[in-house]
Formats: sequence, C-alpha cells, structure tokens
Amino acid sequence: MNSDGFGLTIVLVVLAIFVIVVLLRSVRIVPQARAGIVERLGKYNRTLNPGLTILIPFVDRLLPLLDLREQVVSFPPQPVITEDNLVVSIDTVVYFQITEPRAATYEIANYIQAVEQLTTTTLRNVVGGLNLEEALTSRDQINGQLRGVLDEATGKWGIRVSRVELKAIDPPLSIQDSMEKQMRAERDRRAAILTAEGTKQSDILTAEGERQAAILKAEGDAQAAILRADGESQAIQKVFDAIHAGRPDHELLAYQYLQTLPKLAEGTSNTLWVIPSELTEALKGIGGALGGNGSSSKPAAPESPSAPDSNL
Repeated sequence: MNSDGFGLTIVLVVLAIFVIVVLLRSVRIVPQARAGIVERLGKYNRTLNPGLTILIPFVDRLLPLLDLREQVVSFPPQPVITEDNLVVSIDTVVYFQITEPRAATYEIANYIQAVEQLTTTTLRNVVGGLNLEEALTSRDQINGQLRGVLDEATGKWGIRVSRVELKAIDPPLSIQDSMEKQMRAERDRRAAILTAEGTKQSDILTAEGERQAAILKAEGDAQAAILRADGESQAIQKVFDAIHAGRPDHELLAYQYLQTLPKLAEGTSNTLWVIPSELTEALKGIGGALGGNGSSSKPAAPESPSAPDSNL
C-alpha cells in the first residue's frame, strides 16, 4: 500500500505539472503595439492582436512577436562614387514601420538586412548621377528619391518606409582641405566687400552731412541778410519819416550834405575821390542861408545905379 500510494502521488504530481505546462502553452498575452503569428501544424493560421488568446497545445505555435511601432535603423557609412569620380562616405538613417505582420514574416527572411542592402544600392544609383557639389547641396532631393524607391520595394514585404535621412556625407581629406580653403577665401571676399560697402556708406553719409550743413549755413546767411536788410529798411523808413515829420528846410539839408562829404574820403585805400556836382548847390544853399541871416541884422545897402557899360 505504501508503494502504491507513493506511486500514485508521483503520477498525480506529474499530471499536475503536465496540466500547468499545457495551460502555460495555451494561454498567451500579446502586449500593445505587438503582433503574433500563429502556425497550426506548421502552416499559417492567424495573426494575434494585442490581448489575451488561447492556443491549442502541441498543435499551435506562436512565432516571436513583431514590433508594430516605427523603428529607426542607422546603417554604417557606405562608400559611394560620385559622377566626378570622387569617393564619399555616406551614413544613412531609415525610419520604417511594419504594416503587415504576415508579409514581414513570410515574404522576407530578414527585413532589417534587406532594407540596409536596398538602401545601399539605391544610394549608389542616386548619388552616382550627381557630382560632389550637387551631392552636398541636394540632400532633400536624395532623401526623397531614396524614400520613394525603398517604400515601393518594401511594400510587398509589409513594411512602410516613412523617412530616409543622410546623416553625414564625408568627402576625401584632400577635397575637404580644398573646400575649407575655398570657404576661407569666400569669407575673406565677403569681409572685403562688407568693409568697402561700409566705407562707401560712411563717405556718402559724410558728404550728405556736409552738403546739408552747407545748405543750412547758406540758408542761415540768407535769412540773416534778409533780416539785416529789413532792419536797415525799417531804420531808413523811420529816419525818413522823422525827417519829414521835422520838415527841414533847404539850408539844413545842405549843411547835412556838407557834413557827409568827409566820410567819402575815409579809409586808407582811398587815394582819389571826386567832388560831387551837388557840392556847388549845397554851397549856394549855405551861402544863401548866411546871406539871409546877414541881411536880417544889417540894413541893406542902397543899390547903386548901374555903371555904364565900358564896352559901349
């Protein structure tokens, strides 16, 4: 009995272990953003979506889960020959996503390696038709062509290529030195042009300032001359009005005229001056004034009879 009981215990334990293993192989949980391929007796049966699922033990087999999220793969530098026979090293980065788990499992053995090789060959075809300068300045064009070719070729594999980027384009060291010298010369040329433009602008501004200053000075002088002329005009007008208000006689005007004559000879450069013809009239006016004053103080002499003309 003891041996029979012990043997029964062993059978029950083995049976319990078998049941646990069967349950573990029957129940599967697929995480979010993952997909599983179920094969039944070696043949494709169905694709498992995220969640809990039950498999038939020893009949169904679950293949490794596939990641449905967008993946980023950076490929090592690849030597590429340009149209002008220069070898450049190009690093590429590919962004892709599995859209059909069944096709990604059965249509291609290793889709990562396939995408890498396809990227390399397509890159050589695209860059091979460009020279070095075009390859360095046409990254967007190269990226677009690579993406179009890769997306078309990987569509049957259940893969969608969303983006292809050239991470680095490294020309030979000799070409890099020549490019650096060219860039340095270009920077020096631009600096010289900017310096010349600055000097030119400074000269223009200086000349414009001098011109504006000359214009303002001339306008100031003209305004000052106008103001002086207006002042002199007003002064003359006031003197004229005062003279007419005083009603001077002929003798006073003649006297003022004689007082003004010495001013004509003022100055060290005057070596010759002309006596105006009005001097005689002024003298006559003064003489007449003096004669008039003498006749008022003394009686007038009797007029003598006129002498006979000796010529007669």
